[in-house]
Amino acid sequence: MRKANFFLLVVVLKCFSIEAKVTIASIFSDNMVLQRNVQIPVWGSADANEKITVQFHNQTQTTKADKNGKWMVRLQNENAGGPFTLKITGKNTIQINNVLVGEVWICSGQSNMEWSVGQSDNPEIEIPKANYPAIRHIKIDRQINSYPNANFLSKGWEICSPKTVANFTGIGYFFAQKLQNEVNVPIGIINASWGGTNIETWISREGFESSDEFKEMISEMSKIDLDALLKIKMEIAQSRIETIQKSPFSAEKVSFFKEMSFDDSHWPELYQPKAWEEQSLGNFDGIVWIRKHFSISKEQLNNTIFIEIPAIDDNDITYVNGTQVGKTDGWDVKRNYSVPNSILKEGDNVIAIRIVDTGGGGGIYGNSDALKLRIGISEISLSGTWKFQVESIRNSVNENEFPSLCYNAMIHPLIPFAFNGVLWYQGESNASRAYQYQKAFPLLINDWRTKWATDFPFYFVQLATFKTNGNSNEGCDWAELREAQAKTLSLKNTAMVVTTDVGNPNDIHPRNKKEVGNRLAANALNNLYNKKQICTGPTFSSFKTENEKAVITFENLGSGLKTNDNANSVLGFEIAGDDQVFYKAKAKIVNGRVVVSSDEVANPVAVRFGWIGDASACNLFNNEGFPVVPFRTDNWTLSTEKLKYSFITPK
Repeated sequence: MRKANFFLLVVVLKCFSIEAKVTIASIFSDNMVLQRNVQIPVWGSADANEKITVQFHNQTQTTKADKNGKWMVRLQNENAGGPFTLKITGKNTIQINNVLVGEVWICSGQSNMEWSVGQSDNPEIEIPKANYPAIRHIKIDRQINSYPNANFLSKGWEICSPKTVANFTGIGYFFAQKLQNEVNVPIGIINASWGGTNIETWISREGFESSDEFKEMISEMSKIDLDALLKIKMEIAQSRIETIQKSPFSAEKVSFFKEMSFDDSHWPELYQPKAWEEQSLGNFDGIVWIRKHFSISKEQLNNTIFIEIPAIDDNDITYVNGTQVGKTDGWDVKRNYSVPNSILKEGDNVIAIRIVDTGGGGGIYGNSDALKLRIGISEISLSGTWKFQVESIRNSVNENEFPSLCYNAMIHPLIPFAFNGVLWYQGESNASRAYQYQKAFPLLINDWRTKWATDFPFYFVQLATFKTNGNSNEGCDWAELREAQAKTLSLKNTAMVVTTDVGNPNDIHPRNKKEVGNRLAANALNNLYNKKQICTGPTFSSFKTENEKAVITFENLGSGLKTNDNANSVLGFEIAGDDQVFYKAKAKIVNGRVVVSSDEVANPVAVRFGWIGDASACNLFNNEGFPVVPFRTDNWTLSTEKLKYSFITPK
């Protein structure tokens, strides 16, 4: 009997061994692009000590899997070309077809990088003409993990065509389009982006451990799996929110939250429109009810009435006096709900909105002026304080709740895949910690470069124009984040695109992704592909005073300064004296310099330019059409200096 059992065990083990298959890393699939002119790593897994043969173009290499079943070869440099076949043979064979060799770029960041061609300006024009079969795109699925993953989830590489391009990253596609038109080689775009993510989720644990700024923080992060993190998160989140609300969750009361008669006087308050992550709710995903009372007159009841909401992250059901007036799924969709006069009454009324936040930011966001009750030709603003109550907490770990989660699942599995450079668009979710971004952003770049053991080009987009709160006298986190981005140019092999002129003050997601992609491409063409051109705007160089006026000089002038609207006056400058109070300044271009003055400031000691979220009025450019980089000449205390990244500490 024992012999029979032993024989059965041997058979089972042999069958298991026979069934084990050679696998290849998930970045490798049909229609992919490999990086030209460098060694090409190809890797995967197999049985321990299994012989692996890799064939590509005119190359053949062999290796053996190590004791853990990991294997890798490095193919020799290839020139641009294709299509070729990549073949991996062990106990089974894998064949990757229609492989091109050219230029590969990683596109990462948050929603403005994730924003698709179909969501960008003029999709009805751009999509039909997107016949670029040598442009290939792969979107890495949104994933997180507390440990580094070996592979990621994805539908694989797609060939650019009118049928596929709508879902490509808009910035990445327009960058690739410009590059291919100029360089005429295949272009591969790896899209590893996630809307609403902060920068800390994209940095590795080892990166944090190497940083004086963050090493104490990361020491609080236990090495545990996602299930354990989730359990801790739910316990802490429930306790924290019940403390804020001063009451436990109660499913029995939820059905009454929409009713006019419900007493919400004991509910806590938050400001809308503004992401609740920046308020007392903090980093929260789940279901929240918000309520606001409004009053209308008998005469106003005779008009058509609409509730206008700029956007809700993510989904909503909206009620007025207990009656549903609208329902929308989509974090980037404007709401415009008709309110029947029959459900309204003279005097006090109430709006109740049930918001489902599935991840990232949450709540109403957008321009304050766009959140309103429209009554005929008049309006009642709905911006300001709303009452809120949490219905439930989402039973999952949020991508921003702990450090390194997106890095582990979406970046680490790419290592050591060969590519040329990174395009990065992120920062909106870090604006409240703008000062610390001066440390976090260079850390991310150096972290990724360390992981790949090369100082690859890293090109990024400075925050676009957006109507945020704050200014030079109050403090402006958006402007401070822009400064942190500009300071990161001190790292070698970096470039920054300024977008104060292509943003939409009323939309955090400007649709003009083509211009942004083209500006990134201009930097790449100038710096990497021997297509010399002016590719950046002027940057601040020096400041001095002459006759009670400030004189500013610039670097990177191109062929000279101009106002883009041909105005005699330069807009966007402010000036301050020793009292550190800034006043709007008069400014004009004189002999390639800008002379700045104000009747309110007799002895100027500081000048700022574009130091506001909505910097669209700034009209100072070079003759090549690139805007001047926003700047300040002072080193006075910033409004975000005391705010630091933190998370609930699982121990």
